[in-house]
Amino acid sequence: MDNITALLTDPAAWAALVTLIVMEVVLGIDNLIFISILSNKLPEAQRQKVRRIGIGLALVMRLLLLTAIAWIVALTAPVFDLGITGPPGAHGEPSFETQFSWRDLILIAGGLFLMWKATKEIHGTLDGHESDDLLDKTKSTIEIGFAAAIVQIILLDIVFSIDSILTAVGMTEHVEIMYVAVVVAVSVMLIAADPLANFINRNPTVVMLALGFLLMIGMVLIAEGFGAHIPKGYIYTAMAFSAGVELLNIFARRRRERAKGGH
Repeated sequence: MDNITALLTDPAAWAALVTLIVMEVVLGIDNLIFISILSNKLPEAQRQKVRRIGIGLALVMRLLLLTAIAWIVALTAPVFDLGITGPPGAHGEPSFETQFSWRDLILIAGGLFLMWKATKEIHGTLDGHESDDLLDKTKSTIEIGFAAAIVQIILLDIVFSIDSILTAVGMTEHVEIMYVAVVVAVSVMLIAADPLANFINRNPTVVMLALGFLLMIGMVLIAEGFGAHIPKGYIYTAMAFSAGVELLNIFARRRRERAKGGH
């Protein structure tokens, strides 16, 4: 109790909390985009349910991982080393390395899964034919599609949750702050889930943009798994810029449609 009181009266603790909440929300955007795209491929009656389940599982996983911080930190210990390193970067560190920890292997597996899923969805969109994907809405076996969505969400929740908690551990040593930041960030995800998914569903071109984001995120996860340090600020700035340009395109199309309707 004394520790909590001390944190409540410590300006540094509040600053760490606000910073961590912002970081967790930003990291949660990747998770939310994936959940939105998957849920939109299900029948409309099931979409909100799968979003709630997916985000709820994300919260449960993050809270469980917070209770096992020592185990999470141990995931960064090297498991094996192939002895290959890239040329030194601007600050003298190798551009990549093949000394892998369990965290690295999880990030690489998650990145490959994201790239496979996004590439398959892009191919299906460009092809225009009915997909044989388990999540295809045209199938009569809706239960299989729902189960497939949940399984894929769980797999990515694991990857994003580990990345999220390791970020939290690197920013503060107070577990209480981590708990509050995670709960607030996931609550924001829960509030934003339906509006984001509906916006993506109403604007087909945004789907392609979101799939492009997933491809980029997948490549970043793989690069991080190989020890390449890519500043997240660059990635999210590029995503925000692309989203801003797409919003301008959407507004322009709507104005043209209104102008045509007025004639």
